[in-house]
Amino acid sequence: MEKDHLITMANQIGSFFKSYPDQEYAANEIASHMKRFWAPKMRNMIKDIVATSDADSLDDIVRIAIKKYL
Repeated sequence: MEKDHLITMANQIGSFFKSYPDQEYAANEIASHMKRFWAPKMRNMIKDIVATSDADSLDDIVRIAIKKYL
């Protein structure tokens, strides 16, 4: 899977959850969604993206979700 597509998918998930009033809960839900529906390879790729400068392409809440809960 292409890195840009993975970032887009992660940001789409984040867009759904970022309207939640409790942002900590929202971040946890983003990571839970990825754990349930993303293949391990996809989760590893998004973790690698967060560890690089490409993380700037991710919404803040998505970046927090991956760093903290994934």
